[in-house]
Amino acid sequence: MTSRTVVDDLGEPVTLRGEPQRIVSLVPNLSETLWWWRLAGCVVALTDYCVAPPRAFPAAARIRGTKNPDVRAIVDLAPDLVVANEEENRELDVRRLREAGVAVYVTRVRGVLDAARTFVGLGEAVGQPAAGIELAAALRRAVTSVPVDQPRVDAICPIWRDGAEKGDDETWWVVGRDTFAADLLATAGFDVRTADDRSAETPVRYPRAHLSALADLDPDAVLLPDEPYAFQAEDVEVFATWRAAVRALDGTALTWWGPRTPTALGDLHRLRRQLTRPRRLPTRQ
Repeated sequence: MTSRTVVDDLGEPVTLRGEPQRIVSLVPNLSETLWWWRLAGCVVALTDYCVAPPRAFPAAARIRGTKNPDVRAIVDLAPDLVVANEEENRELDVRRLREAGVAVYVTRVRGVLDAARTFVGLGEAVGQPAAGIELAAALRRAVTSVPVDQPRVDAICPIWRDGAEKGDDETWWVVGRDTFAADLLATAGFDVRTADDRSAETPVRYPRAHLSALADLDPDAVLLPDEPYAFQAEDVEVFATWRAAVRALDGTALTWWGPRTPTALGDLHRLRRQLTRPRRLPTRQ
């Protein structure tokens, strides 16, 4: 069988023998992407968090989580390729797999167009170059379809809440700069706000701030995704005195870059339009 070498998103060469027939996925959105590319039958193992689409991988083994995969079990499965992500997975686990002779392709995505580039490279690695190019093109079309000359919305996007019993002194984690979620929102017409020091040379990707500091930002909108923190009605009530509109978001659409991203971008753009639409006052009878 002829060997070939591809280069992953971190610039590491990955040598493969032909097209992978046994694939392990260490990231939920990569599992979904493999399914989208009709490769579910090649997936021999995935993490406990790879839940979409439901029942898509009935024969695949489960190898724990993204941060603690069972490296020995993966090696024993003798995969042709493991697909991973530099944010979701530990470098230690990637290194141990490679030291055991397993080919690992690591993705790195910080923005929407990064995802398009990754689709092309990953598609080549898994033997579906046309599918990768097609998904990248769909994403680029979605980006170009969003008008850039319309009013933007200042927003904060919390992802976690600490110490709900502490009132105004409690801390919240929010989407920060240099993240896929922030770039997706920015592409859709939102300006993501944080309370961290904007002059910092190294952006804080998920900064933590007191609720009072976030209130001082006076955003137009508070966007509450349903994962990783499952925000409830009582969380919405925290913002009752703010002028900001509060909207729930599908957390997977915000962070699972993959086949759902073109649609997610369109949905966020429509939300931005709704939030900037002039409000009609009730007609006096």
